Amino acid sequence: MNVMPLKPIDGRTSRDILGVDVDAVSWEQALAHILHLVEKKRPRKITFLNAHNANVACRDPEFSRIIKDFLILPDGVGVDYASRILYGEKFPANLNGTDFVPAVFASIETPLTVALLGARRENVDKAGLRLSQTYPQHHFIVISDGYFSQSDEPAILDELEKTKPDILLVAMGVPRQEKWIARNIGEKHATLTFAVGALLDFQSGAINRAPMWMRALRIEWVYRLLVEPSRMWRRYILGNPEFFLRVLRQKLGR
Repeated sequence: MNVMPLKPIDGRTSRDILGVDVDAVSWEQALAHILHLVEKKRPRKITFLNAHNANVACRDPEFSRIIKDFLILPDGVGVDYASRILYGEKFPANLNGTDFVPAVFASIETPLTVALLGARRENVDKAGLRLSQTYPQHHFIVISDGYFSQSDEPAILDELEKTKPDILLVAMGVPRQEKWIARNIGEKHATLTFAVGALLDFQSGAINRAPMWMRALRIEWVYRLLVEPSRMWRRYILGNPEFFLRVLRQKLGR
């Protein structure tokens, strides 16, 4: 099979998926790297690439440019198939934010300050409470919901600067969350900043996860489509074929 060479980045390996460099690492490697960044207080912005986000990057040059400054982890079966097509093998692990971020909290025993920003007010409050109960070694602070105005931003950033959390979770949806992080968040605001999409909605219980058997079969996207058809049909019914056509073009282009 004619496959593309892998490129090492910072001692790890990345794979180019539609122009986005995605880390090809195991769970253990990813967790160890995050722990190292936290311990050494090395600021880093982190996001996740799935088929939908890759499509957005292809359509939105600003978003594509911005995420080049992020550590990007693979999310979902779509990018796994893309990796098989382009590189002959899937990613070592599915590091989706819904599972990976809680795993970060579980794996770190040293108390951390974690700030939450985004989602609806009710959801972010419930998510903060649940996370505090699940990971009592860490201190979770709700900074704001995600429905603030531009005039609210100075107060939010001032609060982050005063708190300077070890980890900041920003849940505003793609690409708004990454653009907001890139525009506003620097090393004085947080050490690690994760763009986490619907994580706080899942943690609050506002959105249910798919049953374990569907997650094991890597078809959680089908569950989300069934539960929220009016919101998700474009992403999956139109977006998935669009993504794979782009991947085939990338392969043929090489």
